Amino acid sequence: MLETAGISVQSGLMQALAREQNRGFLSRVERGRPWVRVKLAMSLDGRTALANGDSHWISSAPSRRDNHRWRARSSALLTASGTVLADNPNLTVRLGDDTDFESPLRVVLDPGLAIPERSHLLDRSAPTLVVHDDDARVSEHLRAQDRFVVASAGGGLDLAAVLAMLAQRGVNEVQTEAGATLAGALLAQDLVDEVLLYVAPFVLGEKGRPLFAGIGLSSLTDRKVFSWFDQRRVGDDWRVVLRPSR
Repeated sequence: MLETAGISVQSGLMQALAREQNRGFLSRVERGRPWVRVKLAMSLDGRTALANGDSHWISSAPSRRDNHRWRARSSALLTASGTVLADNPNLTVRLGDDTDFESPLRVVLDPGLAIPERSHLLDRSAPTLVVHDDDARVSEHLRAQDRFVVASAGGGLDLAAVLAMLAQRGVNEVQTEAGATLAGALLAQDLVDEVLLYVAPFVLGEKGRPLFAGIGLSSLTDRKVFSWFDQRRVGDDWRVVLRPSR
C-alpha cells in the first residue's frame, strides 16, 4: 500500500538487532520452545561449589544484583528439586528499585515430588509450577499446587517436552539456575542457547563441583564449542555471555 502510494519502502533494516531483542519470542514461535539461558557462577578453576556443596557465595554482591536484572527479563526461572533441597532458593526478582516487571514463573523439575512444604518456592510470593512424572505420589501440601506431568526420558524428565509445555504457556525466555546435573543435561541435548557465567577471582580446588555434569567425551572433536558474545567486569567478577557455535 505504501509503494502504491508512491512512498519508497525498504525491508529487512536492522533485522539482526530486531531478532536479538526478540530472541525469546522468535524462539517460541519458530522452534516451539523458549530461549534457554543457563546461569552459572564459577571460580578461576571452573568450580561452582566445594565438594560438600557449599557455594555461598561464589559470585560477588554486584554480580548477584546484576543477575536479578537477567531474572527480571526472563519469563520463567527453571531449577531442579536437588537445588531446592540443598539451597531452598527463593528464585524471585529483587531489584531494590521501582523498576516495573512481571514476576517470572518459577519452574521446579521434581520427578518424585520430593520438595518439602517449607520450600520457599511454595510460599506464593511468585507463581510456581512443579513438573513431575506420572508415577509420583502427590503429598497433601502439593495437591493444590500448579503441577504438570511429563514422561521420564533417559533417567530424568523429558526436557524437550518441558520446554514445549512452557512455550504453550507463552514462556519466551527461560533462565536456568540449578546444579551441574540439569545444566549438563540441557547442554548434552543441545537445549542451551546462552550461558550467563560469572567468574570470581579465586580458586576452590580440584575437588570442587563442575559447571556441567554428564558430558562424557572421548575425543576433542566431540567437545561443546561456544562463541564469546559479551564480556564485562561486574564488581570484582567478570561476567561473560557465551552462545553455542552451531
